[in-house]
Amino acid sequence: MHKPGDVVLGGLFEVHYTSVFPELTFTTEPQQPSCQGFDTLGFRHAMTMAFAIDEINNNSNLLSNVTLGYSLYDNCGALVVGFTGALSLASGREQQFLLQENCLGSPPVLGIVGDHYSTFSIAMANVLGLYKMPIVSYFATCSCLSDRQRFPSFFRTIPSDAFQVRAMIQILKHFGWTWVGLLVSDDDYGHHVAQSFQSDLVQSDGGCLAYLEVLPWDSDASELQRIVHKIKTSTARIVMVFAHEIHMMHLMEEVVRQNVTDKQWIASEALTTATVLQTPRLMPYLGGTLGIAIRRGEIPGLKEFLLQLRPDINDNGNYNNIILFLLIITSFQVRQFWEYTFQCKFDPEGWMGASGALCTGKEDIERVETEFLDLSNLRPEYNVYKAVYALAYALDDMLQCEPGRGPFSGRSCATLQTLEPWQLVHYLQKVNYTTGFGDEVSFDENGDALPIYDVMNWLWLPDGRTKVQNVGEVKRSAFKGEELTILEENIFWNFELNKPPRSVCSESCPPGTRMARKKGEPVCCFDCILCSDGKISNKTDSMECTSCPEDLWSSPHRDHCVPKKTEFLSYHEPLGICLTVTSLLGTFICAVVLGIFTYHRSTPIVRANNSELSFLLLVSLKLCFLCSLLFIGYPRLWTCQLRHAAFGISFVLSVSCILVKTMVVLAVFKASKPGGGANLKWFGAVQQRGTVLALTCIQAAICTAWIVSASPEPHKNTQYHNDKIVYECVVGSTAGFAVLMGYIGLLAILSFLLAFLARNLPDNFNEAKLITFSMLIFCAVWVAFVPAYVNSPGKYADAVEVFAILASSFGLLVALFGPKCYIILMRPEKNTKKAIMGKELTVDENKIFWNL
Repeated sequence: MHKPGDVVLGGLFEVHYTSVFPELTFTTEPQQPSCQGFDTLGFRHAMTMAFAIDEINNNSNLLSNVTLGYSLYDNCGALVVGFTGALSLASGREQQFLLQENCLGSPPVLGIVGDHYSTFSIAMANVLGLYKMPIVSYFATCSCLSDRQRFPSFFRTIPSDAFQVRAMIQILKHFGWTWVGLLVSDDDYGHHVAQSFQSDLVQSDGGCLAYLEVLPWDSDASELQRIVHKIKTSTARIVMVFAHEIHMMHLMEEVVRQNVTDKQWIASEALTTATVLQTPRLMPYLGGTLGIAIRRGEIPGLKEFLLQLRPDINDNGNYNNIILFLLIITSFQVRQFWEYTFQCKFDPEGWMGASGALCTGKEDIERVETEFLDLSNLRPEYNVYKAVYALAYALDDMLQCEPGRGPFSGRSCATLQTLEPWQLVHYLQKVNYTTGFGDEVSFDENGDALPIYDVMNWLWLPDGRTKVQNVGEVKRSAFKGEELTILEENIFWNFELNKPPRSVCSESCPPGTRMARKKGEPVCCFDCILCSDGKISNKTDSMECTSCPEDLWSSPHRDHCVPKKTEFLSYHEPLGICLTVTSLLGTFICAVVLGIFTYHRSTPIVRANNSELSFLLLVSLKLCFLCSLLFIGYPRLWTCQLRHAAFGISFVLSVSCILVKTMVVLAVFKASKPGGGANLKWFGAVQQRGTVLALTCIQAAICTAWIVSASPEPHKNTQYHNDKIVYECVVGSTAGFAVLMGYIGLLAILSFLLAFLARNLPDNFNEAKLITFSMLIFCAVWVAFVPAYVNSPGKYADAVEVFAILASSFGLLVALFGPKCYIILMRPEKNTKKAIMGKELTVDENKIFWNL
């Protein structure tokens, strides 16, 4: 279909959707391809371009004094036909065309609108791009066409598949669908979509593919059966389809046969508005389909233009040359449209072989129900309209160039007589205008228009009709980036309760757990593992659990950190209470014994064996009982420093008193022998007090050196229990603690040995036996203490030490003062000098024989 003009724009459209090519022969007559399957919408696309050019020619503000013409070609749904048409548009030009009244031939074609398919556009742009012929496609979406190195003169008014894929991913993320199946066509469109979808899905963390299937071109029944079975058995409830109508029709036949329901279909822009799929037979399966569609627009005056179409009944259509046929076959498109619409024929014997009544050309098209005049949903037509205007605005800018200020070499401008396609490419790249519908049209550095899609939903009405409703939009703006707007309350879901489905491989991991990948499966398939002790995750789908700070521990649900429990030997717990009571009891008993000894201080049993040392021993034992209280309670610096010093000095004082008492016993018995009286001068009262003081000062010096060099101090120990903080006193210097304990042990062993040697000395009341027994208890307790202390963690180490202090103190108290208190209180008759010295006459009258 041709119209002359000062400048001609070419167009490639799918007016027929299939072609039949005869076998090649060596006959003289050229063989003509047969275009079959008249595509009403494709014809409307072509008529939209004709309308746009007519509208521009009538616009005095755009391309004034320049008339646009057009040359429109039918690709017949075949690459070879479309490619031949593109070459026909671009070839046959001389180096310079002079606009003269008697010129011959067609004006130069400066730009092409088309083609419909991505594959066709790739082939066409590969060749015509070598000559910088501007091509503006209205429907080719393959992202590969954005390659400026390969396609330097290709532009398009439809978003590329790269944005279409991102728009689909935005919808998936909006509804939380992370487990989807993908079906693509077996062509450039499908393969590039599959590649782009998989990479973008991973980068956006939007989900995973449950399967990826390629729909066959030849409708292979066994392959379709396998694909549909995969869809049916997969746990993914979302099925995304990037294919053409013919693929989807074949697929849906198998879907109906296998009765695949409970799936949510997501359609690409090539399928969203496909009325051939919106039938009562398919809607039980496709109802509720979501998809993205080309931006709908308004084109005022288009309907009136279409109503003016009338067939040329004088054209007989006899062509003998195949090239000539390809050039002018589209002049028959109006006649074919007329025959298709009214089911009539102009030439019963013609090449088309139409059947039906004879066409008159005067039929009233307004009385026929045809989608050709249904302009309520103009989408591809709107892109055609924008493409024509983009070329017109670029041409207008080029012709308004001021000489000497142009963009070309020597700051020259293009003129109407010397126009070159590559010059138009320069201006086309800078086009920026706004349509009457309010949409901005411009091209980025890759030739892609500012992308925008409508989000559509297939609504199945109760009366069986289908309505494709707009429920949102997704677009990219220069300032806000990609935006998705969806009105969820308007969406029809083909599921129970009219709610969106869930489609995930694994349910989200709640806080307190982490995701663990399943081996050999996509990243969306995982197990939820509870965080280990001391680690938490406070958000959904955490990849890792984070460790709590040292002073905190994980909560029972592992979703937040809580302060760790603290542990120390407290006055408020049963163990601390028992030890405290026992310590106070020992102190009280010491006080009672001290009171008894004070009250009976003049009695022989108190005065015997050095009463002064006995009183000092009772005081030291009282200090031993009290020092155990320093081991109970929250550890502080002063208690840590004082507890071992008080313990060591108190016990050395006690053991020193016992040691001196033992030495005195031995000295007394040795003095009773001939020549032994001289030894007593070394064990006078002054010497005894001095010895005790000296031995105690040595321990005090040890404690002082220990505290000064490596002082014991409080410590928060987290090694014993992960979930607890054990407050304890570290000894600071193990050597210092060992010397302190070793010194006590040395004095105790020495006392034990001396007392053991004196145990059998003759005396009615030999205190050496009591000292031997008390030292035996003392040593046994502290020998058992060492391994128990080393193996007891935290507060139990303190409890063991307190127990050892109390046990050894009670051992000394009971062994040394128990028998004496018993005699003082219970057997006062033995508390006499004679009884102690052994000179009291004791007669057993029962054993006397009386001779009476």
